[in-house]
This record gives sequence, C-alpha cells and structure tokens, in this order.
Amino acid sequence: MRVCIGRTLLLCLLAAIWLNWPMPAGAQAESHSGSRNYSTPIGDFEGQSDIGSPKLEGSAFYDPIAKQYTLKSAGYNTTYTREEFRFVWKRMSGDVSIAAEITFPDQEGYDGRKAILAIRQGLEDDSKEALVALYGSGIFALSQRPSKGQPRRDETYRVWGVPAHVRPDLRVILTPKRIALEKRGDTFILYVSIEGEPMHAFGSPLTLRMNQPLYVGIGFCSNMPEKVDTAIFSHVTVENLPRGSTSANH
Repeated sequence: MRVCIGRTLLLCLLAAIWLNWPMPAGAQAESHSGSRNYSTPIGDFEGQSDIGSPKLEGSAFYDPIAKQYTLKSAGYNTTYTREEFRFVWKRMSGDVSIAAEITFPDQEGYDGRKAILAIRQGLEDDSKEALVALYGSGIFALSQRPSKGQPRRDETYRVWGVPAHVRPDLRVILTPKRIALEKRGDTFILYVSIEGEPMHAFGSPLTLRMNQPLYVGIGFCSNMPEKVDTAIFSHVTVENLPRGSTSANH
C-alpha cells in the first residue's frame, strides 16, 4: 500500500485482525486482583483507579495550562485475561468519543508499554471493554474484551513511512499524532491522524454490546511489574455525541 501524507510516503500497512494473544504460562497461573479505586477528580474526569492493583502504585497529574495529563504506572500488561494499569475515568452513558495526543517522555522505555483510551463496563481487572492503544514502539490497536474474564482480542497496526526528503532509503514506523475511540450504539471506531492530517476512521470497527453507565477514560501501563514509566496525554477531549450526529470533536 502506498499513500502520501504530508511529505512522507507510507509504504505499507500491516494489520493483525482480531489477534488472540497466546498467554504465557505465568499469566495463565495468575489470579485476579481487586482494583484500587480513588474518588479523586482530575481535570475532566471524576475518579482514578489502579486497575488490577499493580505492585507499584500509579499516579496522575493534570496541568490545566498545558492541557496535559501525566500518568505514571507500572503493571505487567493490559492483555490476556487480566490487566494492570493506571486509569483516569468518568462515568458516561450513550454515544461517546474520547481523543488525545500521546507521548512517552522516556525515549528508551519498553516497546510494549501502552497508553490507552478505554470504554469499560467496570473497574475490575477483567472487565468487558473496548479500547484503542498506542504502544511504545509506535504500533496502535483497536481492542476488545468480549466479556468479563475472556482474553482480550486486538486488531493491531503498523504504519511504515519513508521520509523521502531526508533518507529515501530509510523506513520508519510512524507514530500517530492523535488517536481517538468513538462509540456509536454497539459500534466502536478507531480514528487517527498520522502526521497532522484531519482525523479519519482507520481499519475495521468492532461490535460490542455494553450496559450503561460506562467508565470512559485514559490509562497507561509500563508493561513491567517492577518499573514505573510515564505517558503524557495532551488536548484530551471526552464528550457525549448527539443522537444522529455524524462527526465528533476529535
């Protein structure tokens, strides 16, 4: 696939359609843990949780001037049948949209770390959910846990680019500038802007029926149980979508 976005030529798009990740033996043997929940409002959100009670406590900070949320968390993963991550959330009903620009300050951090925009049924470590994730490696995904306790299923993407104006022989993974998750009825849609172009739907949507209310928010997992890492979410928008609307404020 060849697509031009700005001055970069995209060479190919790789998708793993509804990939069921094989669980390592250690993950299979682990039992579920209750989450640590805090009724601490932050920015546009009403509460915070350490989903799955990671060994090291997470934290969240909001800078209203920069319009940035800084999330710090350890946690072994956000895949398989249970999760560990810091989650900042608000309860919402109906059709919703959440969007953000995401960066990882530590350029040497683990490629498997994940910053997520999530719509969850609850605050348990194995809750039914739909989410979009941005990995430290630049991979991004639209994912679901079809029902409580089931393994998560991921539709993952890499966008490869050639910065032709600098190194025509170099291929790089392009990290989206902005990413969003939109819920309309039982349909969940991934939106991205790869290089600053207008936000656009990307890949195939997923279908998942969830009960109201929902927990909608941002989250982060270092993917390392013994190490806290950081993700920054900038210019976050979270909103209800008017019935019958065809566009959101991404």
